[in-house]
Amino acid sequence: MVRCFLIHTVCGLSALGPGDSRVLYSRVFGPDPPEQSQNQDPEQRRLLQKERLAVVARQVRSAVSLSRDASGRQLVEVVPGEEALALQEADAGVARLRAGQPFSGEMSALWLSILNLGFTLVCEPHDNLLLAEGTLRTLARLCVEHLHMLGQGSEVLLKSNRVDFMLSRLLPHGQLLFLNHKFAQSLEKEVALYMTK
Repeated sequence: MVRCFLIHTVCGLSALGPGDSRVLYSRVFGPDPPEQSQNQDPEQRRLLQKERLAVVARQVRSAVSLSRDASGRQLVEVVPGEEALALQEADAGVARLRAGQPFSGEMSALWLSILNLGFTLVCEPHDNLLLAEGTLRTLARLCVEHLHMLGQGSEVLLKSNRVDFMLSRLLPHGQLLFLNHKFAQSLEKEVALYMTK
């Protein structure tokens, strides 16, 4: 089961410090483990969850920076209409999240970095990572193409209901789905129809 999905910054924002990453959108699946929700009011749980997600975003940002430094590629601004090229040149990887950093158990964070945006799925150790990567790539492609997230002035926060819609179809309750060609086409039509509303 996928524990959470994040859209966050990975680099290039001068308002942030050199090691910071800003979480633009997050969705957590499943309840908190019982040992972490005892003796906490809802506000404490919300703040703890927010801090966990920020830790994941920082760790992924570090992994993206290392990957980009190792490859030596420079970021190039995307002209509207060239989103497909940005998707093809996206950096991707997996980061291991040790127990206690920030979740109680060990997790895997699959990430996809497109220019200054990072898309991350946090999965449990027994999850099929190839299936999760395909889901992550599909989610990122749909977000970039339909929500125009790479354009100037794109406000991910204002489009959260649309991201929620995509997640409800691709990751119902955090469950990874096997996508065949027919289902993918049907999903594409459904998303396109929803985005025109």
